[in-house]
Amino acid sequence: MSDDSTEEAKRPNANYNLSRDRDTAGQEGLTFYYNREHRLAKAPKEVQDLYRETKHSKFGLLGALVADKPRRALFAVIVLLCVVIILLSRIGFFDISHILDDNKIEIARAAHFEDTTIIILKKTARNESAFTGAVDIVVTIPLPAREEYDFSQNHFSHRVYFTREKEEVYRFAVPLNEPELLMVLQNDRDSRVEIKFKPE
Repeated sequence: MSDDSTEEAKRPNANYNLSRDRDTAGQEGLTFYYNREHRLAKAPKEVQDLYRETKHSKFGLLGALVADKPRRALFAVIVLLCVVIILLSRIGFFDISHILDDNKIEIARAAHFEDTTIIILKKTARNESAFTGAVDIVVTIPLPAREEYDFSQNHFSHRVYFTREKEEVYRFAVPLNEPELLMVLQNDRDSRVEIKFKPE
């Protein structure tokens, strides 16, 4: 009875050595059929690029922008647009200013406030020979298809003085509340500038 109980308690695989000694691990003559380099040589180019060691530059912003063909095309389009915008701005395509005797005139801002329009006019002298003196300003409602404007009604007259300062800003309120206005500037040399603008 005791012999049977010891045999039942005994493990079924007690006679088998399931673990290998580290000393005998390389002596069994096993052949390994997996070769990593051989498998990578047959892999697609994308997989080979993933495993290939590449040197990363310290500043990789430009490398990231031109890493592949779509990014290179997008980067080229951005550079081309920047060059075109710079050229057009140098030519004066985006310039909304006007010239009055070597003074650059631009309406910095025009905004409606109740029944009036507040206008901020900016003058920049382009050189030393720029006009200095009194400048008459008339603001009126523009009339379509007429060469000469009648300033006898619906207009506002104002006078400013251009000094030798490089930049000057003039602010005044006009008692007109229209979606579009016309400003005419004229000096005593009969130089004249007409500016149409839309207040905010």
